[in-house]
Amino acid sequence: MTGEQRREDIIERMRKEERPLSGKELAQIYQVSRQVIVQDIALLRAAGEDILSTNRGYLLESMPPVRHRVLKVNHTEEQLEDELCTVVDLGGCVENVSVNHKVYGELEAGLHIRSRRDVRKFLEDIRKGKSSPLMNLTCQEHCHRIEADREETLDEIEEALRQKGYLVE
Repeated sequence: MTGEQRREDIIERMRKEERPLSGKELAQIYQVSRQVIVQDIALLRAAGEDILSTNRGYLLESMPPVRHRVLKVNHTEEQLEDELCTVVDLGGCVENVSVNHKVYGELEAGLHIRSRRDVRKFLEDIRKGKSSPLMNLTCQEHCHRIEADREETLDEIEEALRQKGYLVE
């Protein structure tokens, strides 16, 4: 195995692991000295890899993969805050809202609501403006693209919205 192949393999191994990998452990895996691993890590960092050194080993410091799901919902304007807070409280992000209007077709607006603070700001903007939520164009039926870092989080969000009667099945 060449040094370049070893470094590619180290990155792949780090992507698959959720725990830090020690220099000693990597040295044993690749049958090289710990100093060679230290040099490999330096070369990988120089190549742009975001590797974090911890007291337990090396960790690839990257954002977890983002997963998404489009959920169709229906609720009143008074329930809007509860719907949005349900999503963000469970760790999701409401990326957008879309409606399918019979005349205008599909209309979409970016929201990027990640926290209760974002929810408050969004609702404040709605109240201050002379606009109303897109859902009012389609008898409250609308879709949201929900993003989260895990499928399990999306499952929890979907189930919570179902339990509250907001999810359109």
